[in-house]
Amino acid sequence: MSETVEPSTSRAVSEVVDLVSTLIRFDTSNTGELETTKGERECAQWVADQLQQAGYVTEYVESGAPGRGNVFARLRGADSSRGALMMHGHLDVVPAEAADWSVHPFSGAVRDGYVWGRGAVDMKDMVGMMLAIARQFKAEGTVPPRDIVWAFLADEENGGTWGSQWLVRNRPDLFEGITEAVGEVGGFSLTVPRADGTDRRLYLVETAEKGLGWMRLRAKARAGHGSFLHEDNAVTILAQAVARLGTHTFPLVVSDSVAEFLAAVAEESGLEFDPGSPDIEGQLAKLGTISRIIGATLRDTANPTMLRAGYKANVIPQTAEAVVDCRVVPGRQAEFEREVDALIGPDVEREWITKLDSYETTFDGHLVDAMNAAILAHDPNGRTVPYMLSGGTDAKAFATLGIRCFGFAPLRLPPELDFTALFHGVDERVPVESLEFGTRVLEHFLLHS
Repeated sequence: MSETVEPSTSRAVSEVVDLVSTLIRFDTSNTGELETTKGERECAQWVADQLQQAGYVTEYVESGAPGRGNVFARLRGADSSRGALMMHGHLDVVPAEAADWSVHPFSGAVRDGYVWGRGAVDMKDMVGMMLAIARQFKAEGTVPPRDIVWAFLADEENGGTWGSQWLVRNRPDLFEGITEAVGEVGGFSLTVPRADGTDRRLYLVETAEKGLGWMRLRAKARAGHGSFLHEDNAVTILAQAVARLGTHTFPLVVSDSVAEFLAAVAEESGLEFDPGSPDIEGQLAKLGTISRIIGATLRDTANPTMLRAGYKANVIPQTAEAVVDCRVVPGRQAEFEREVDALIGPDVEREWITKLDSYETTFDGHLVDAMNAAILAHDPNGRTVPYMLSGGTDAKAFATLGIRCFGFAPLRLPPELDFTALFHGVDERVPVESLEFGTRVLEHFLLHS
């Protein structure tokens, strides 16, 4: 068992809360439309200023459209012949309705032991921790074992079209020499009870994520008067196809990352999981709120999210459209598309609006060892375990360059906090103690990476 490192009051720990609060006050809402997305340029320029004050040379890049701001900086390590490690975080957030919140979503309020606001966990907490450590390392002349590339990115919340995806295609020079990358969504703790009455904190490291696809369905038929008998109705054709797809249960598939996660939880808790059981989702319910994420990684999903048809109550339209959010288990893309085509039938067209591949890596190697050591140094009751994210991150873009990607934004969380509900949720917030813990862990990790 590693020795516990006593909490420090380093420069990074001292300023991380203020940095996160300030980052939240930048309204970087990403609507998915170029015309209405805002705030990324101003936030990115502020990040660049913070880095420059500490002595960095930064590069500001707009990724294919005005205002889509990205910032890069490199800290030279002791052995620049080793592959560089990229620490990446996105600056954009999903929109928020202020009327629904207890505090203004862009206030960055610090109260009741939390930092509140849109982006507090997705992912300005990690951005603040990165920025705090980057500033400390440069200001104090710290030399890490290898080069670290700090990347602060735009447009992750829309699949990275005007962020990581554009940068990988148009500025691959920014990623030269990078062999590994660390970003969201992982490193947070899950407290599981043991048979002896004690608890164990598992820190979930993202080693895989499902493929992401936003698919448009379109039905075309004969327009007509709403009062006539009309069997050839585009709305009806589309609605039936959407209902079949939205209520379909895709086959159970247990990837290596999910199997390792379930085995670790079973070992620590004594709970039994049968990955081949048709009731595996019911078994996962014993894990509490985290079961929402884990359960969603066992099957492909195709959730209808948008419908559009018609322009007047008494006119049967010629065209009806739907958008479906598809998340596909690694290795299942071709079979998934075959199942979708069979479900929607020949009278409905489909096209991909966005289609990003799944990703999976193994839970081993020096970087994984460094993550585990950093957790144990600050939480001897902790254990790192792999898991698959049901959503997607900028890792999808970086993986196309051969970069090995992980999600590791360490947070020691109160057991009672429904952490997964905070992502894109109302009253998003992150515990102050979790930010300080995560900063210490990341600092330890980067000094031994």
